[in-house]
Amino acid sequence: MSTLKKIPSFTELNEISSELNGSKVIFATDDWFAPAENLLKQEEPVFKPNVFTDCGKWMDGWETRRKRVPGHDWCIIKLGLSGLIRGIHVDTAFFTGNYAPRFSLQAVNLQNEPPLPMRDEDMMGQAASLQMWESISSLNSDKWPTILPMTELRPGYEETRHNFFPINFDQVCTHIRLNMYPDGGIARLRIYGEAICKVNANEIIDLISIKNGGVCKGYSNAHYGHPRNIIRPDQAMSMADGWETARRLDRPPILETDQFGILKVTGNEWAVFKLSSAGYISHLEVDTKYFKGNFPASVRIEGVLIRDDVLSSKDNINKIQWETVLGAEKVNVFKCALFL
Repeated sequence: MSTLKKIPSFTELNEISSELNGSKVIFATDDWFAPAENLLKQEEPVFKPNVFTDCGKWMDGWETRRKRVPGHDWCIIKLGLSGLIRGIHVDTAFFTGNYAPRFSLQAVNLQNEPPLPMRDEDMMGQAASLQMWESISSLNSDKWPTILPMTELRPGYEETRHNFFPINFDQVCTHIRLNMYPDGGIARLRIYGEAICKVNANEIIDLISIKNGGVCKGYSNAHYGHPRNIIRPDQAMSMADGWETARRLDRPPILETDQFGILKVTGNEWAVFKLSSAGYISHLEVDTKYFKGNFPASVRIEGVLIRDDVLSSKDNINKIQWETVLGAEKVNVFKCALFL
């Protein structure tokens, strides 16, 4: 059972298990009440008290039927971002009399995944077919290294739903096996870590992208969205996929501009990112898509070559002698700006 009393710092890392980062379920023993794909949703789980399906109560998570045969339920998740796992968050929200009482986690670095049958778009009401069982058995997933042994979970009431566990496993992982003992439901599985990607020194890549190993190391404000959202590999689908701060209370009552047309304000909001590797910057892209009445007036980008451990605290970040990469530039509403 999780003994962490507050939200741990590893939750600031990238969520490498999110469906938005390309993760997907490739096998589940059973999906009777609710399919395992729900585990990977980015949005918070919801409860619909009066919604029922042909299979029973609708739930926003993965819920298996009450087991009437030997064994236990489990699923395998292919991570969209292979990397080092630093911590996990198991959320049992709204699973109160039907939550999985225990779980464990296994992981592996699987370079050659054999062909597997495709899961249906909606697996509700189904169990793994014989063909699925035969295909998945070749992975020998029951023998994968255990990164978290069998551990108790708590019911999905607001005060007990969040279960956090730090992970000490220094091997790159591509696949996860989530075991439920023996059955039940889990709303979300959030796995936090750092993507590991082999970089060709002569190749032009997005140095800051999550998929290449970029990580947010600190920020001034994340009231409406975490700044790690802006380094995801895919296009944003809505404003929720971006970074928005609270309005500064120390902003001037009447705004003025300087000689270059940049608004004169007190302070600024900032985020710091560790790049995937040291490199030369050829161009920058700033995308304000979906931000219409709340896009930033201007942006400034700075850089530095330092050790990663220097970014361990806000105090250290504020003491760094940053060098200007891009001076203050105005940006526009709902537009992708390219700076060379």
